[in-house]
Amino acid sequence: MDLWQLNIFCKVVELKSFSEAGKAVFLSQPTISSHIKDLEDHFGYRLIDRLAKAAVPTKAGEILYRYASHLIHLRDEMETALAEFHGKIKGRLMIGGSTIPGVYILPRMIGAFMEQYPEVTVSILNGDTDEIIDSIYSGRIEIGIVGAVTRNKSIQQQILIEDELRLVIPADHKWTGRTSVTIQDLIKEPFISRETGSGTLRTIQKSFKKQGINFGDLNIVAEMGSTEAVIQGIKGNIGVSIISPVSVTQDLTANALEALTIADLDLKRNFYLSFHKYRSQSPLGRTFMEFLMLSCNGKFLGLPEDMIRC
Repeated sequence: MDLWQLNIFCKVVELKSFSEAGKAVFLSQPTISSHIKDLEDHFGYRLIDRLAKAAVPTKAGEILYRYASHLIHLRDEMETALAEFHGKIKGRLMIGGSTIPGVYILPRMIGAFMEQYPEVTVSILNGDTDEIIDSIYSGRIEIGIVGAVTRNKSIQQQILIEDELRLVIPADHKWTGRTSVTIQDLIKEPFISRETGSGTLRTIQKSFKKQGINFGDLNIVAEMGSTEAVIQGIKGNIGVSIISPVSVTQDLTANALEALTIADLDLKRNFYLSFHKYRSQSPLGRTFMEFLMLSCNGKFLGLPEDMIRC
């Protein structure tokens, strides 16, 4: 057993696939399988169950993953600390983002960060708010950006970006050309909702509750598990939806979609820089967080200033 084999094991668990883990570390699937078998022979337990659609850890595998991911994190922290000692910022940083930050914001910021620090490698874990918070708490990732406040007292959060959700409609919708609609208008319209656990959904439900309106009163015709699926549903005329304009920047610019406000409904929200309150940040992690706080502005988001602010 060595650290490289543990790293491969962690990749299989995180990606739920032998083939995807192989792509991540540039090894063939048979080589990945061989390393996992070596670990299973070493510990005397089956570590991965190969199910029809995914590779999932057994109970023994879950225990090993908890310790192995901590060892990998310590290795990365060690390499970063020694690089910093020599006056360099280098190493590997694992960060996470809920749907909007992870897909539409972080990649732009990481690109700018790596222009300044070309010897840095950054990996992004995408998930909903709950998944990202759980990954920070477990030590799987060091930093996350999410769209909701967590109740986990071990997680510290600070506002990074202010966002305002909009009602997004297709360009040929009957409301095209309007700047605003009422809640009563919206209740009658086919609506596409996000799944439970989504920070966007929490913000919408909270806003409706403040107005004394039950979110369930909407004419919900579909529930989708990703913002991109919602966008495609809007384009396919399944219904309208409330999403961040950050996710449809290009469509708004091309006039393929329109974004409206909803009268008397406060849809402002924040994206929160989140990290473990009681774990020491790695030098690279601290540098990246400082970069985020200093660099966050509209140029990364591609939206007019009246739509999103930092």
